[in-house]
Amino acid sequence: MQSKTLFLTLLAASLSACAQMPEGVSGPQAAPSVVLAKSAADVLPEPVPFTPQLMYQFLLGEIAGQRGELRLSAEAYADLAARTRDVRVARRATELALYARQGGLALRNARLWLELEPDSAKAKQTLASLLVGAGQLAEARPYLERWLQSGAPEQVFMQLHSLFARTTDRQAVAALVSDLAAAYPALAEARFAVGQAAWQAGQGGNALSALDDALRLKPEWEHAALFRAQILQQKESDAAAIDFLESYLKARPGAAAVRMAYAKQLARVGRLEESRQSFALLAEAEPTNPEPHFALGLVAMQANELDTAREAFLKALELDYPEPSVLRYYLGQIAEAQGGLEQALDWYKSVGGAQTFDAGLRVGMVLGRMGRMDEARNWLSGLTSGNEAQAVRLVQAEAELLRDAKRYEEAFQVFDAALTRHVDSLDLLYDRAMVAEKLGRLDVLERDLRRMIQLKPDYAHAYNALGYTLADRTDRLKEAIQLLEKAIGLAPDDPFIQDSMGWALYKAKRYPEAAVYLRKAHAARPDPEIAAHLGEVLWVLGEKEEAQRIWQGGLKSFPDNESLRETLSRLVP
Repeated sequence: MQSKTLFLTLLAASLSACAQMPEGVSGPQAAPSVVLAKSAADVLPEPVPFTPQLMYQFLLGEIAGQRGELRLSAEAYADLAARTRDVRVARRATELALYARQGGLALRNARLWLELEPDSAKAKQTLASLLVGAGQLAEARPYLERWLQSGAPEQVFMQLHSLFARTTDRQAVAALVSDLAAAYPALAEARFAVGQAAWQAGQGGNALSALDDALRLKPEWEHAALFRAQILQQKESDAAAIDFLESYLKARPGAAAVRMAYAKQLARVGRLEESRQSFALLAEAEPTNPEPHFALGLVAMQANELDTAREAFLKALELDYPEPSVLRYYLGQIAEAQGGLEQALDWYKSVGGAQTFDAGLRVGMVLGRMGRMDEARNWLSGLTSGNEAQAVRLVQAEAELLRDAKRYEEAFQVFDAALTRHVDSLDLLYDRAMVAEKLGRLDVLERDLRRMIQLKPDYAHAYNALGYTLADRTDRLKEAIQLLEKAIGLAPDDPFIQDSMGWALYKAKRYPEAAVYLRKAHAARPDPEIAAHLGEVLWVLGEKEEAQRIWQGGLKSFPDNESLRETLSRLVP
């Protein structure tokens, strides 16, 4: 009798651990911990037949589980469940089989669990999940129906998407969900589940129709509206999604989640002023919520409305935005752009977390802009890089300081030293080539760029840089144009490559062709260098009035640009 009492106490202790298992039907690869119950009678009735075999199975299962031998533990408990037919043992056996990733064994145990506890929603859910996971949708259907009928069908329908996530036969899933939902015609969640399954099956029209039904049944359901907008964006266009969100907001202007999505979508397609207005409405409607203030700041910053952006970020910081370092970094950028360099330093130095390294680089660059070159270089040398990419960026930052100060030889030496540590770094090879061009060391430039092409044959900007330099600084025009044709083939819409090709054609006296490339480049990117080149080609073609208009437009935006000023002084009397 003493042995039996010991067995029951140990079994009760093991079963009590069931309450500590995760609610889901899968778990980490670790044995559940054993928690001792107060007594066996609390969890297990006395009439369980006791045999030495049961004692052995129990001990085997527990010891194997504690040692991490999950498969052996699961098999022992499966046998124990079959022998005792106790619902708690069956439940634990199912969970252990799931931990051990023994799908067949878990399915067998779950059948027993539901047989012993037919009213258990958890047992129905687990068995249905296992059948679905095994691809046995027809057999799963009655269990899903019983699960839906057991209460709260709206919750069940909202779980079906994750339940079917790993099922590969999407068409069969869509058909099954549609059949299940047919019994609940007035339930918005049922129609939403149909929409999810239809979308996953590639049935976009059916998905939209189901979501229309869901919104008709529950018009205020923003989650359904957002999903419909997502489908419209992917199936039709950004404009279709925006139009739907706009119409939804006209009927329900207080729908905050929809307005947030609407504002983000407007920003994504470049409608920045409308986006800013929507975020401003959200910030006004939710004055204590930092999220819309943060979003308003981002859009205003993108639109170069820096004062608005600064106020929005400061408000988000005041409202305890969960990532304050992001705000401080942006505030540093704004201060830097507005010429408040000391204030920018303060903001950057207050940044922590994931932005620490980037903020540290900006501190160095700001110190350089302030003319404190030695302090800037010392600051950068004190930064710690976490990986090779960051180490390369540190080198680039120091060299940029030197280039900006026209100390090209020192910048070249920095790259030389770095390339002994980061051999064949594409970024460093490219940067050294650009500095070599400033020093007139075209042999180094060509060597580095050809090495880049060898390492990465599809690197369009390496072909571009080499082709432009050969056209601008040598008489190797045929070779230059061939390189630029390769660059154009790799990146046909890049305005800087179009500019290089236009300039090479100009050097080859193919003026009309040059003008075509340069007009296209200038229309896409009114960069001062491109404006200088286009104006010069037009001047040679006799279109002097247009040339001067383009030059003056460039100078208005970039009054200190050396290329524009040199071109004007050379050509305009």
